[in-house]
Amino acid sequence: MAKANKVLVIGGGVGGLAVAIGLHQQGIDVEVVERDKDWKVYHVGIIVQANFVRALNVLGVGNAAVKAGYAYRGARFCDVAGNVLKELPGDTAVDGLPSDLGLTRPALHKVLTEKVLELGIPVRLGVTFEAIEDRGDRVDVAFTDGTRGSYGLVIGADGNYSAVRKTLWPDARPQYTGQGVWRYNVPRPAEVDWSDLYIGKPKGKAGYCPLTPETMYIFAVFEEPDNPRFAPETLAEEMRKRLEGYGGVLGEAAKHVTDPELVVYRPLEACIMPSPWYKGRVVLIGDAAHSATPHLGQGAAMAIEDAVVLSEELASREVGDALDAFMERRFERARLVGISSIRLGEWEMKPEIAGDPIALTDAIRQKLAEPV
Repeated sequence: MAKANKVLVIGGGVGGLAVAIGLHQQGIDVEVVERDKDWKVYHVGIIVQANFVRALNVLGVGNAAVKAGYAYRGARFCDVAGNVLKELPGDTAVDGLPSDLGLTRPALHKVLTEKVLELGIPVRLGVTFEAIEDRGDRVDVAFTDGTRGSYGLVIGADGNYSAVRKTLWPDARPQYTGQGVWRYNVPRPAEVDWSDLYIGKPKGKAGYCPLTPETMYIFAVFEEPDNPRFAPETLAEEMRKRLEGYGGVLGEAAKHVTDPELVVYRPLEACIMPSPWYKGRVVLIGDAAHSATPHLGQGAAMAIEDAVVLSEELASREVGDALDAFMERRFERARLVGISSIRLGEWEMKPEIAGDPIALTDAIRQKLAEPV
């Protein structure tokens, strides 16, 4: 296979935009298609760590991301009453930037989209693929707007419910893990400068993370038997039920959960692909390849790391060798995050088999602080 001089990215979310930026910086012609004509993301907070900041800095948007969010001191584990059990402070010198950061998903989306537009990378909205034909020396793609194109490589960055994955790996599907996550934005008390996890309540955990100087988000991750669906008007009441019994800052913050329209609930579904994540000249990255639960706060970071590594390898190798090198650098790291995240959820649901969640989280944080 020759080097990929022209690349199509399917999906204009975190991973897709990051890989488009990375490829452009390596001098590779790239274009993006995104099926959502409005190019919007839902308004929830995300927790990111040193590896996320490092990867964004490689893409030239580390400072912008830090300015768009709130840098906090690290993660703490607390008991149900809010008493601190263990502090896991962050590294405050990641390429000169703070390592632990909270920001909203729309804020991150804005940072990435502005960079893509600044670089002049073509993005077609309201368009996705209709058919993909790998012809060995190229990939021919038919689009939903009636156009066609030929590319040296196609990257599926279209999320946990990836249409690219469904087309090429139809048996690889997200599986419900048994838990759901509840999120709600609230005012940030002035003293909150850590992301705190409250553990000890059966079947789940809850916590909060600063997002801006004025706001933070609170979350609850709990077992939801049989993957229930909730009437929209009941979401605030249901979230408050899961926050009952918590003290400290979380107990006070829970009182702000009043508007059901502002509650974001998602069942937790994961799909961790075996190696390799590619067939011929089509490769998956981010959640399309290794979606995990949010227990380690690593979803966005793993997607952006994928983008950086894939861009680096494609710049210096022909496609086949580049994809092999990409898997060598990414598979075990992403799998570790995915399996560990799912394990933490299983421990919450089945305390009789539980290990030490604080020790596991600390070990993963330290491992991921190492360069890829």
